[in-house]
Amino acid sequence: MGEPLDAQALRDIAPVICYPNDSLAVPQAALDRGALPLVPVSRVTVPAREAASIRVKAGQVLRIHCLDGPQVGDLNLFNANDLSERFYSGKTRALHGSHVTTGDQLWSNFPYLRPMATVTHDTLGWYGRDAYGGAVHDVIGTRCDPYTARLLGGGDYHHCCHSNLTRALADASGLPLLDAEPHVHDVLNVFMCTGFTADTGQYFMKASPVRKGDYLDLLAEIDLLAVLSACPGGDCSAQHSSDTAVCYPLAMEVLDPKGAEPWQEPPLNSYSRSHGV
Repeated sequence: MGEPLDAQALRDIAPVICYPNDSLAVPQAALDRGALPLVPVSRVTVPAREAASIRVKAGQVLRIHCLDGPQVGDLNLFNANDLSERFYSGKTRALHGSHVTTGDQLWSNFPYLRPMATVTHDTLGWYGRDAYGGAVHDVIGTRCDPYTARLLGGGDYHHCCHSNLTRALADASGLPLLDAEPHVHDVLNVFMCTGFTADTGQYFMKASPVRKGDYLDLLAEIDLLAVLSACPGGDCSAQHSSDTAVCYPLAMEVLDPKGAEPWQEPPLNSYSRSHGV
């Protein structure tokens, strides 16, 4: 069946935003808290091509640092007290767009669906969206993994972000490796520059603009277990599962807002879960 006679008219119909976020409260309390003087509490270095974890109390700030050369990181977030509540990149994307920056929130999965963290500072906020449609800190990529490598004809590669996150979560939680793996989920690609090609709609990556000293601050809305992989693709300018790409470590630091009042966690989503029954 060929194109209908009104094919161009159909293409010219203006789009409608699926999830208008006008009703979402501006997270001013989180932004104000993140702007207070910050006192270091703890810090962990994430080695190149490896992952590490850190715990962040509600109301503290998680800062992800670029320590040396350009490097991207794949971030998983969990409720530190309940691994079944974890970051939901798809709903975050639907509510805020394909990339996040200051003022955007990172949401948890069903049935919890509440903000887990708020971006309070982004030193790469200046990048915006480039001529190719690329932007930084995406919630569209899924993480490099050994299963897709196998599917596309590659061999086994054990330092992809999925495997790194699995090992680090197992270490942090005490779960056996294969019990930890199902909890690993789609990521926030910190510092990664990505988009979709205009002609084929394919997911692309390009050299990250991140440089030594850049950082992303996340205000923890609930108690968090953060697990970060320093991607084996380095700045992801050419590959994302590689033993030859130049890679650098990252750091995660927990900071206390000085003089801040006790933080109130956001409530769980209020839907009844009756599902019409």
